[in-house]
Amino acid sequence: MATFPKLKTNAVAQYPANRVLRFQNEALRFVDGTEQRYRDSAGPLHRWEIRLNQLDDGEFAALETFFAANEGAYASFTFTDPWDGTVYANCSLQTDGMDLTTVAEMNGGTSLTVVENRG
Repeated sequence: MATFPKLKTNAVAQYPANRVLRFQNEALRFVDGTEQRYRDSAGPLHRWEIRLNQLDDGEFAALETFFAANEGAYASFTFTDPWDGTVYANCSLQTDGMDLTTVAEMNGGTSLTVVENRG
């Protein structure tokens, strides 16, 4: 399984970065108007919004290769949480597109959203 690429500083994200915890709850509405709620997963799902700036050509190429190899949001990979170092074995990208911006020579950037999958 692939692993999300690290920067030359050995980090997977730069500041500012966001981490979101979300629970997957469902609600059934009955004919009499009452509702029954239940959790559809065993625990919270994580989402990380990763913004990367001032990437050199090697980091830029590694992210581009990683994105192409995973075919966007299709494949799953291992991701290390930048806050606490926990390794999540089943993650994917949220979208099938990645905007790569080149500011100058040896200076590029992108923004990606990594989501934890269940299953």
